[in-house]
Amino acid sequence: MIIASSIGTSNGHQLVDCLGSDREALLDFKSGLQDPHNVLSSWNGTNCCEWYGIQCNNNTGAVVSIDLHNPYNYWSGVTDWVGTINKLPFITELELNDCGLHDYNPSLASLNFTSLAVIDLGFNYGLKMKLDWLVNISSLQYIDMSECGLHGRIPLGLGELPNLVSLDLSHNYNLTASCSQLFIGGRWKKIQTLHLSFNKLHGKLPSSLGNITSLTHLDLSYNAVEGGIPSSIGKLCNLTYFDLGGNKITGSLPEFLEGIESCPSKSPLPNLKQFFLYDNQLVGKIPYWLGQLENLEILYLYSNHFAGIISEMHFSKLTNLKILHLSYNSLTVNVSSNWIPPFQVQYLYMPSCILGPSFPTWLKSQKELINLGFSNASISGSIPKWFWDIFSNLHTLDLSHNQLQGQLPNPLLMSQMEYLDLSFNLLEGPININENARYELLDLSYNHFSGHIPQNLSERCNFFSLSNNHFSGEIPMSIGEMIQVEVIDFSRNNLIGRIPSSLENCSWLYALDLGSNNLFGTIPNSLGQLQRLRTLHLSNNQLSGKLPSSLINLSDLETMDLGNNQFSGDIPAWIGDGFSHLRILILRSNSFTGEIISELSNLTSLQILDLGDNNLSGNIPATLGDLKAMVQEQRTNTYLQYGGRYSAEYYKESLVVNMKGMSLEYTKTLSLVTSIDLSGNNLCGRFPQELTKLYGLEVLNLSRNHITGYIPASISNMHQLSSLDLSSNHLSGSIPPSFSSLSFLGYLNLSYNNLSGDIPYTGHMTTFEAPSYAGNPGLCGLPLLFKCPSGDDDDPNKGASNGEIDGDDGFIDKWFYLSVGLGFAVGLLVPYLILAVKRSWSDVYFDFVDFIVYKLFVKIQKRRINRGRKSNKLRHRR
Repeated sequence: MIIASSIGTSNGHQLVDCLGSDREALLDFKSGLQDPHNVLSSWNGTNCCEWYGIQCNNNTGAVVSIDLHNPYNYWSGVTDWVGTINKLPFITELELNDCGLHDYNPSLASLNFTSLAVIDLGFNYGLKMKLDWLVNISSLQYIDMSECGLHGRIPLGLGELPNLVSLDLSHNYNLTASCSQLFIGGRWKKIQTLHLSFNKLHGKLPSSLGNITSLTHLDLSYNAVEGGIPSSIGKLCNLTYFDLGGNKITGSLPEFLEGIESCPSKSPLPNLKQFFLYDNQLVGKIPYWLGQLENLEILYLYSNHFAGIISEMHFSKLTNLKILHLSYNSLTVNVSSNWIPPFQVQYLYMPSCILGPSFPTWLKSQKELINLGFSNASISGSIPKWFWDIFSNLHTLDLSHNQLQGQLPNPLLMSQMEYLDLSFNLLEGPININENARYELLDLSYNHFSGHIPQNLSERCNFFSLSNNHFSGEIPMSIGEMIQVEVIDFSRNNLIGRIPSSLENCSWLYALDLGSNNLFGTIPNSLGQLQRLRTLHLSNNQLSGKLPSSLINLSDLETMDLGNNQFSGDIPAWIGDGFSHLRILILRSNSFTGEIISELSNLTSLQILDLGDNNLSGNIPATLGDLKAMVQEQRTNTYLQYGGRYSAEYYKESLVVNMKGMSLEYTKTLSLVTSIDLSGNNLCGRFPQELTKLYGLEVLNLSRNHITGYIPASISNMHQLSSLDLSSNHLSGSIPPSFSSLSFLGYLNLSYNNLSGDIPYTGHMTTFEAPSYAGNPGLCGLPLLFKCPSGDDDDPNKGASNGEIDGDDGFIDKWFYLSVGLGFAVGLLVPYLILAVKRSWSDVYFDFVDFIVYKLFVKIQKRRINRGRKSNKLRHRR
């Protein structure tokens, strides 16, 4: 960018030699930088005007331009560059983009940049200087200090620079300013480009923003701008680019724009080509003036809270529209079935907008479409044949999360398709992909597809999911041709056969899920070649044999789920070595034998250990109490997902954890779960007190073993326990009273042991009912029906000493029972003695009794006679 007039070039046509003082200053500058490629080899001789990157005034020989922008990292380590440039009083253009400039804050009094018009210091990440020194250079027209690590306040004086046309301070991340002050009226007289994205601007946009009528490019994206969008933006007749995405904009868009009459065309924002309001908190309806932006090419309104109807009026004059992104709002598209849009879009994204129930027929007119996203759009029925005929050259197609039915074309022509997502629909039938397919993502999960997995697989594919369908047959050996694949998910199908050894060629694989099929045979040794693998799911198959030692090469593994198979042998000791990232280890429901290896304590990241329902024996190793990830509560939730190197799709980790007497599936909060399940084995010995050091453990299941001894009182230290199952063992002794302090405990099962004594039925323990303690003949007290010998199971003062009980309540109880007995005896003896002494009273009493008995006898006889008469009448009627 050449601003000064009469500027010579460095091509040998310079009319005069450069000034000696300028040459000396440039040599000082060169001595302060590293030039390993000798790019500045021309910097010798007396005429510096012929040096690389230097331009001089033809008349005076003064250096007026330095352009050493450095896109290829030719040099670095420029020192005291301000002091050197300050010796060039006539310089108008300074371009030191990406030159490795360091932190430097010049003194305002020492600067002499009175002629400087262009300064480009962008991409000098270590610059970190303040900007106040710029406000005194009134000649400045262009400033680029993007991605320089700048911090502090953006000087309001920049808006007072009378000649400033372009300002780029983007991607500094720590520059601050109040929008209401920065855009106050009367500033930015000639500004055309304001690029302030990725900083910390805050506050509301003032209506005076509309007074900056020279503005053509405004980018305030990814700041903290609040409030609404002023209707005064209608005055910005020259605006071509407007980006407020990634802020905290609220309210609704203005229904009308003010100042439209000041624009020559009398139409709103007549020159606007790109309009970005994505990722804010905007609400309400889409205003009709958006459909009047005749030159608009790109419209991004996604990830807001817009609601209401989108009609044909909203698109009436958008004849130049090429990209439309309305995703993730609550909009309903209501257009006629024969509507022909005025535009020819290339990229059309409308996920979460209601487009159904029928398939949108207006798509027929879109001949230039490249990418189409209609996921979660309430579309049902089949995909029409015309769609596949017209859009055979689509690059991206996302119709996921609808209710689409029917079958796909056979073969599915995908010569240009790079991204195909039809997941979560009702599609069925076989899949036949043409040989020239070049897809990078293929997601057909959660449908009703059947048949075999296609043989011709794209080597460019990096995400391949067929999970939750009805595919059968074997996994083809051609799977190994997908040398760039990161995610393979064939789980929950009807696949048979062995795991193909060709998987070893998929060296970029992060996630492999073949769970819930009918695979058999052993795990191939070649699986150990997948050294980038992070999650491995082979559960719920018929795999057998011993675990191959080659798996130790999977040092990045975080999940190893091999449960519900037929693996046998001892748990190999190498599992405890080399898996520093392993979070989840599932070996349950197999046929493993031997003892639990103590090396498991080396798994410092382990949060879920499930060895349940095997044939393990021996003692529970005390070293399990050293599992570091279970010692402290997991407070940071990390969404476990893998892949996404080339696409936005990830394999999202999920796992079924047995807890609280049921099977619970965890996904987004899986990283917070900590669990040990050793149930259903032949383990013996005592309950290791060392386990109670696992203060962050949430689930502990040792049920259905042969564990003996006492429950340690220190179990109360496990404050995070929410599920504890020690049932069906041989535990003895009493239940520690400290159990009542386990406030998070939601499930407790101590049934079928040899526990005895009082149940500590206080505090949180009152929430558990009798089944939690069943099968322990020696237990007594609530909630059981068996009272303890002291009879104090329902006493609110339970816990007092025996002496206190006998001295107070016991004394009262004895007198109560004694008085009851005496009262019963007196009630029988007193009437008998009176009647025996007074004969006349005796005669009167017994005559009265005889009279009452006679009356009752007469009534009974009359009832019998009446019943007999009624029964005879019924017989005669029959």
